[in-house]
Amino acid sequence: MSEIRGRRGYEEIGKITTFAFFYLEWKNWWIRGILTLAMISVFFLIIYMGSFMLMLLVLGIQVKCFHEIITIGYRVYHSYDLPWFRSLSWYFLLCVNYFFYGETVADYFGTFVQRREQLQFLIRYHRFISFALYLAGFCMFVLSLVKKHYRLQFYMFAWTHVTLLITVTQSHLVIQNLFEGMIWFLVPISSVICNDIAAYIFGFFFGRTPLIKLSPKKTWEGFIGGGFSTVLFGFVFSYFLAQHQYFVCPVEYNSETNRFVTECEPSELFQLKKYSVPLLLQAVLGWETVNMYPFQMHSIALSTFASLIGPFGGFFASGFKRAFKIKDFADTIPGHGGIMDRFDCQYLMATFVHVYITSFIRGPNPSKVLKQLLVLQPEQQLNVYRTLKSHLVEKGILQPSLRG
Repeated sequence: MSEIRGRRGYEEIGKITTFAFFYLEWKNWWIRGILTLAMISVFFLIIYMGSFMLMLLVLGIQVKCFHEIITIGYRVYHSYDLPWFRSLSWYFLLCVNYFFYGETVADYFGTFVQRREQLQFLIRYHRFISFALYLAGFCMFVLSLVKKHYRLQFYMFAWTHVTLLITVTQSHLVIQNLFEGMIWFLVPISSVICNDIAAYIFGFFFGRTPLIKLSPKKTWEGFIGGGFSTVLFGFVFSYFLAQHQYFVCPVEYNSETNRFVTECEPSELFQLKKYSVPLLLQAVLGWETVNMYPFQMHSIALSTFASLIGPFGGFFASGFKRAFKIKDFADTIPGHGGIMDRFDCQYLMATFVHVYITSFIRGPNPSKVLKQLLVLQPEQQLNVYRTLKSHLVEKGILQPSLRG
């Protein structure tokens, strides 16, 4: 009798444990779901507020991600009571941001800068000033070296610079992508978010086969289901965005109104074209041709990268956290961890989009060339004018009689 009671006791304990496990899983699922919807809603609100607010959002996320990574190193470094690590880390963040954002101002706000004499000096000597600022931090680091802890200090110096590479450089690329048109910002970011959500849902309900040891909760079912869902989402979402100038036009600064504008004649990427449906799909769909935006074909490449390669940014972050025996980078978002836990895949995606644009999309930018010409001295502008006119005459575009 005692043995039977013992077995029943173990069975009841097992049932209670199983119930508690599923209860906690469902509770975590609801918390993550509600907060995800809240974050998406805030994100759409910021999109509505315009490009400048999106840039501020990127800057805020960059600073927070930097803070979370540096804090992990500071916990190790602080135990040795060595000076200046946190101060120097934030100083280098300021220097690198000054350099990158200064480059952005020079590229996209040239006409505005020309009207402000106090800014002309900063732009003309921008790289020298940036280098001087970095040298000051470098010298401060050398002066902070303490005997018997040289190796640790150089470890932390490298830690800071790798963190800058991960956060600041990638966020700069995100802003560069944004200037090409909001669609190049929204589709990649939304694809990563969609893949994260879809993989979690498919893994939660159907996951059985572990995917990678670094992330025990990741499953092949979630990986595959998330991949197909992401490609489909990116294709449909691109069709919606490509219909609106607000999303497809390059972001430019209007110096007369002091505002960012997104008005243009949409390029061929965002004009409907007729495509022939493959013979195998004609029998299924019943269509011989279909009207699509060419950008939708590019969205397939972006979504495929987001679903196949993007998760490796998350795996990298998982390995990083395991190395330091931490669960999350921070506890900023309940159920999600820190900001870096949510954007570990976004930085890798930003680099791919920038490389993709420069390799397959971007051509000569007449407006950017014109801005550079306006910065030249009058004599230089006249030389460019004569050279261009001579070239057009040789091409037969202008008549020789028009030669000045």
